[in-house]
Amino acid sequence: MPATVFTPRDLRRFMLAHPAHCIALGFGSGLPRVAPGTFGTLWGWLAFVMLQLWFTPAQLGLVVALSLPLGWWACTVTARDMGVADPGHIVWDEIAAIWLILWLIAPAGWLAQLVAFALFRYFDAAKPGPVAWADGLFKGFGWKGGLGIMLDDLVAAGCTLLVFALWRFFGG
Repeated sequence: MPATVFTPRDLRRFMLAHPAHCIALGFGSGLPRVAPGTFGTLWGWLAFVMLQLWFTPAQLGLVVALSLPLGWWACTVTARDMGVADPGHIVWDEIAAIWLILWLIAPAGWLAQLVAFALFRYFDAAKPGPVAWADGLFKGFGWKGGLGIMLDDLVAAGCTLLVFALWRFFGG
Protein backbone atom coordinates (compact mmCIF):
# COMPACT_ATOMS: atom_id res chain seq x y z
CA MET A 1 0.00 0.00 0.00
CA PRO A 2 1.66 3.26 -1.06
CA ALA A 3 1.99 5.99 1.55
CA THR A 4 0.24 9.25 0.85
CA VAL A 5 2.25 12.46 1.13
CA PHE A 6 0.19 15.19 2.74
CA THR A 7 0.64 18.93 2.62
CA PRO A 8 -0.70 20.71 5.72
CA ARG A 9 -3.84 21.68 3.78
CA ASP A 10 -4.31 18.10 2.54
CA LEU A 11 -3.87 16.79 6.08
CA ARG A 12 -6.62 19.08 7.39
CA ARG A 13 -8.89 17.99 4.55
CA PHE A 14 -8.02 14.32 5.25
CA MET A 15 -8.84 14.78 8.94
CA LEU A 16 -12.32 16.07 8.13
CA ALA A 17 -13.06 13.35 5.56
CA HIS A 18 -13.92 10.62 8.08
CA PRO A 19 -14.81 10.60 11.80
CA ALA A 20 -12.03 8.06 12.45
CA HIS A 21 -9.47 10.44 10.96
CA CYS A 22 -10.67 13.29 13.17
CA ILE A 23 -10.43 11.13 16.28
CA ALA A 24 -7.07 9.54 15.40
CA LEU A 25 -5.55 12.93 14.56
CA GLY A 26 -6.66 14.22 17.95
CA PHE A 27 -9.21 16.70 16.55
CA GLY A 28 -6.33 18.56 14.91
CA SER A 29 -3.78 18.31 17.71
CA GLY A 30 -1.77 15.83 15.64
CA LEU A 31 -1.48 18.13 12.63
CA PRO A 32 1.77 19.97 13.55
CA ARG A 33 4.78 18.78 11.54
CA VAL A 34 7.05 18.99 14.60
CA ALA A 35 6.32 16.96 17.75
CA PRO A 36 2.71 15.96 16.98
CA GLY A 37 2.80 13.43 19.84
CA THR A 38 3.64 16.18 22.30
CA PHE A 39 0.85 18.39 20.97
CA GLY A 40 -1.57 15.44 21.14
CA THR A 41 -0.55 14.73 24.73
CA LEU A 42 -1.01 18.40 25.65
CA TRP A 43 -4.46 18.39 24.04
CA GLY A 44 -5.28 15.21 25.97
CA TRP A 45 -4.17 16.80 29.23
CA LEU A 46 -6.27 19.91 28.61
CA ALA A 47 -9.27 17.82 27.55
CA PHE A 48 -8.97 15.71 30.70
CA VAL A 49 -8.86 18.81 32.91
CA MET A 50 -12.02 20.06 31.18
CA LEU A 51 -13.76 16.65 31.43
CA GLN A 52 -13.11 16.67 35.19
CA LEU A 53 -15.43 19.68 35.44
CA TRP A 54 -18.42 17.66 34.23
CA PHE A 55 -17.75 14.02 35.07
CA THR A 56 -17.32 12.08 38.30
CA PRO A 57 -14.21 9.90 38.67
CA ALA A 58 -16.31 6.82 37.81
CA GLN A 59 -17.67 8.49 34.68
CA LEU A 60 -14.14 9.55 33.71
CA GLY A 61 -13.07 5.93 34.11
CA LEU A 62 -15.78 4.95 31.64
CA VAL A 63 -14.60 7.64 29.21
CA VAL A 64 -11.04 6.32 29.51
CA ALA A 65 -12.19 2.73 29.02
CA LEU A 66 -14.24 3.66 25.94
CA SER A 67 -11.35 5.69 24.49
CA LEU A 68 -9.30 2.51 24.07
CA PRO A 69 -11.50 0.51 21.65
CA LEU A 70 -12.53 3.77 19.96
CA GLY A 71 -8.86 4.61 19.44
CA TRP A 72 -8.06 1.11 18.20
CA TRP A 73 -10.73 1.49 15.52
CA ALA A 74 -9.82 5.08 14.61
CA CYS A 75 -6.08 4.35 14.43
CA THR A 76 -6.69 1.23 12.31
CA VAL A 77 -8.84 3.12 9.79
CA THR A 78 -6.64 6.21 9.67
CA ALA A 79 -3.33 4.34 9.26
CA ARG A 80 -4.89 2.29 6.45
CA ASP A 81 -6.22 5.40 4.71
CA MET A 82 -2.87 7.21 5.10
CA GLY A 83 -0.98 4.19 3.80
CA VAL A 84 1.46 4.32 6.73
CA ALA A 85 1.59 1.64 9.42
CA ASP A 86 2.15 4.05 12.34
CA PRO A 87 1.85 7.68 11.18
CA GLY A 88 3.26 10.29 13.52
CA HIS A 89 0.19 12.46 13.02
CA ILE A 90 -1.99 9.83 14.73
CA VAL A 91 -2.10 11.01 18.34
CA TRP A 92 -5.18 9.34 19.81
CA ASP A 93 -2.82 6.79 21.36
CA GLU A 94 -1.13 9.59 23.33
CA ILE A 95 -4.49 11.10 24.28
CA ALA A 96 -5.94 7.84 25.60
CA ALA A 97 -2.71 7.06 27.46
CA ILE A 98 -2.46 10.46 29.20
CA TRP A 99 -6.15 10.17 30.15
CA LEU A 100 -5.44 6.79 31.75
CA ILE A 101 -2.46 8.20 33.66
CA LEU A 102 -4.28 11.31 34.88
CA TRP A 103 -7.34 9.30 35.91
CA LEU A 104 -5.25 6.82 37.91
CA ILE A 105 -3.09 9.43 39.69
CA ALA A 106 -6.09 11.62 40.59
CA PRO A 107 -6.44 13.63 42.64
CA ALA A 108 -3.24 15.28 41.50
CA GLY A 109 -2.17 18.90 41.47
CA TRP A 110 -0.62 20.72 38.54
CA LEU A 111 2.95 19.78 39.47
CA ALA A 112 2.14 16.07 39.66
CA GLN A 113 0.27 16.30 36.35
CA LEU A 114 3.25 18.07 34.78
CA VAL A 115 5.58 15.36 36.05
CA ALA A 116 3.21 12.72 34.65
CA PHE A 117 3.18 14.52 31.30
CA ALA A 118 6.99 14.75 31.19
CA LEU A 119 7.51 11.11 32.24
CA PHE A 120 4.98 9.86 29.72
CA ARG A 121 6.56 11.89 26.89
CA TYR A 122 9.98 10.50 27.88
CA PHE A 123 8.80 6.89 27.89
CA ASP A 124 6.83 7.36 24.66
CA ALA A 125 9.64 9.09 22.74
CA ALA A 126 12.72 7.26 24.08
CA LYS A 127 10.97 3.87 24.09
CA PRO A 128 13.12 2.19 26.74
CA GLY A 129 12.85 -1.55 27.39
CA PRO A 130 9.23 -2.67 27.55
CA VAL A 131 7.99 0.28 25.47
CA ALA A 132 10.31 -0.70 22.59
CA TRP A 133 9.16 -4.31 22.94
CA ALA A 134 5.51 -3.24 22.72
CA ASP A 135 6.27 -0.91 19.80
CA GLY A 136 7.66 -3.82 17.76
CA LEU A 137 5.01 -6.36 18.74
CA PHE A 138 2.26 -5.48 16.27
CA LYS A 139 3.17 -3.80 13.00
CA GLY A 140 1.33 -3.39 9.75
CA PHE A 141 -2.24 -2.69 8.80
CA GLY A 142 -5.63 -3.96 9.90
CA TRP A 143 -6.72 -4.66 13.46
CA LYS A 144 -3.19 -5.70 14.43
CA GLY A 145 -1.67 -2.42 13.26
CA GLY A 146 -4.25 -0.33 15.12
CA LEU A 147 -3.56 -2.31 18.27
CA GLY A 148 0.17 -1.78 17.79
CA ILE A 149 -0.30 1.99 17.48
CA MET A 150 -2.14 2.02 20.82
CA LEU A 151 -0.09 -0.59 22.71
CA ASP A 152 3.30 1.09 23.04
CA ASP A 153 1.64 4.21 24.47
CA LEU A 154 -0.26 2.11 26.98
CA VAL A 155 3.00 0.48 28.05
CA ALA A 156 4.59 3.96 28.30
CA ALA A 157 1.61 4.90 30.49
CA GLY A 158 2.26 1.82 32.62
CA CYS A 159 5.91 2.82 33.04
CA THR A 160 4.82 6.33 34.06
CA LEU A 161 2.38 4.89 36.59
CA LEU A 162 5.09 2.58 37.96
CA VAL A 163 7.35 5.60 38.59
CA PHE A 164 4.44 7.35 40.34
CA ALA A 165 3.74 4.29 42.48
CA LEU A 166 7.40 4.07 43.50
CA TRP A 167 7.49 7.83 44.16
CA ARG A 168 4.43 7.60 46.40
CA PHE A 169 5.70 4.47 48.18
CA PHE A 170 9.21 5.67 48.87
CA GLY A 171 8.82 9.41 48.73
CA GLY A 172 5.79 10.21 50.68
